[in-house]
Amino acid sequence: MLSALSIRNLDDRVKERLRVQAARHGRSMEAEIREILTDAVSEPGEAEGLFEAILHRFGEAGGVELDLPSRTARARAADFR
Repeated sequence: MLSALSIRNLDDRVKERLRVQAARHGRSMEAEIREILTDAVSEPGEAEGLFEAILHRFGEAGGVELDLPSRTARARAADFR
């Protein structure tokens, strides 16, 4: 799906704020605007959860394999005294 959208008479301050926000999120201005518009028209139940947000943001980086040592001592309850 390819579509184009032109926004005329956009205030320079708004454009600058979009540029800064995009940089803060590590995105291009176009990607930032796309994200803002997508969020703005999403239905209430469509918001992605924390897992999906993390996966979306870092999924391309891949995962890591951790060697977890076997537990030698039995787990104990926390002492809150």
